[in-house]
Amino acid sequence: MSIATDLSLAFIVIGVLLLLVELSQPGFFILVPATVLLALGGIGLVFPDLLLTWWSPITAVIILVPTTLLTIKLYQKLAPPSPPETTVASSLIGKEGFVEVEVVPGSLRGKVRISNTIWSATSSVPIPVGKRVKVLQSEGVHVTVEEVSGGS
Repeated sequence: MSIATDLSLAFIVIGVLLLLVELSQPGFFILVPATVLLALGGIGLVFPDLLLTWWSPITAVIILVPTTLLTIKLYQKLAPPSPPETTVASSLIGKEGFVEVEVVPGSLRGKVRISNTIWSATSSVPIPVGKRVKVLQSEGVHVTVEEVSGGS
């Protein structure tokens, strides 16, 4: 076997190993070099004289650019960007929940559950436990709520 054939086989073996790593640990972006190595290895097996010329790096770049772009698009499709999962005060306004501990005007001892999170609450009128409420205002870790009509 010639050195070009040995190099082609080495590219293919390394490319397959990188693909296996990417499959077992996705997100390392190893798919791009793995694809380039596999393509160069295949080209080297079909055209062994091409692999050891100055055309080889040009061929690698020609393969690298579209592969990179396609991989980025693939990753974006698999895991699209999502909004932050933290709750900020302004994101609570308008949300509804239920009273866990009686809400009393002028006191933050009242507790309401909004989306599986308990918040300290106050209101302009007393609201008993179990009533459905809507957030009017939010500041820090406490909210101002009002009872939703027909809520219980």
